[in-house]
Amino acid sequence: MRVFVTGASGWIGSAVTDELLAHDHEVIGLARSDGAAAALEAKGAVAHRGDLGDPDSLAKGAATADGVVHLAFNHDFSDYAGAGRLERAAVERMLEAVEGSGRPFLLASGMASGAAGRPLTEDDPSPHHGADSPRGGSENLALGYADRGVRPVALRFPIVHGAGDRGFVSALVDVAARHGVAGYLGEGANRWSAVHRSDVARLVRLALERAPAGSRVHLAAEEGVPTRAIAAALAEHLGLPTASIDPADAERHFGWIGAFFGMDLPASSTHTRELLGWTPTGPTLLDDIAAGAYPLPA
Repeated sequence: MRVFVTGASGWIGSAVTDELLAHDHEVIGLARSDGAAAALEAKGAVAHRGDLGDPDSLAKGAATADGVVHLAFNHDFSDYAGAGRLERAAVERMLEAVEGSGRPFLLASGMASGAAGRPLTEDDPSPHHGADSPRGGSENLALGYADRGVRPVALRFPIVHGAGDRGFVSALVDVAARHGVAGYLGEGANRWSAVHRSDVARLVRLALERAPAGSRVHLAAEEGVPTRAIAAALAEHLGLPTASIDPADAERHFGWIGAFFGMDLPASSTHTRELLGWTPTGPTLLDDIAAGAYPLPA
């Protein structure tokens, strides 16, 4: 299959690109820079120049492929609403380009909605609709094309971890280094679902090849790791004490990640595993931290 991958040169996208190439798929990777294009071409992928702010380029990439894996997102938390509107415009334009073709269209979504008091499941719809909602309501937008000649699949990402990560867990390391303490909010009983980068790549490929139209795929290898346990693992590895931080001080202590670190976001992947035959084999989040995947910033 010839697959257009946005975010193909990123930390997660590069692993997905490698997985697709290793299983005889062709990859057309969106590249914003000469460096990204060269890295993709060195792997054996085709570089397609453009970015999320260039919907015509995205539509062209999608139209020339047999399927789309949309992983790119502008993680600008200073203007998260603007990032959501940009995301919606990009997704809408690519969907229009493949409408009526029967091609798969996979897009990265999140689990930040949660399900009060229980793990989120694949049967739980996203509550987000419209351009001004989180991520521009792109999950519901895409799934709505299931009856318009597209095979849309929502890839719901938990915390992705592994060596080289500069995302959520890395941000917690930076906060711990700055304050000299590995903190958690309140009692630290709220949970984060998690998955290793290698397991993500394999599941994205399986979903591309097999997931039915309208599927919600949960990439959760661990249903829920208590944030206090995450803080304890970071403290042990970094040689720092742990401390409970008053939730009222979340933004002051943690910055932008404080709002996320206080969420309870457990998620089940039981249906996904049964549907696609996926069994995670990568290390757990706590094992990754203990093994040194998250060193102190230089």
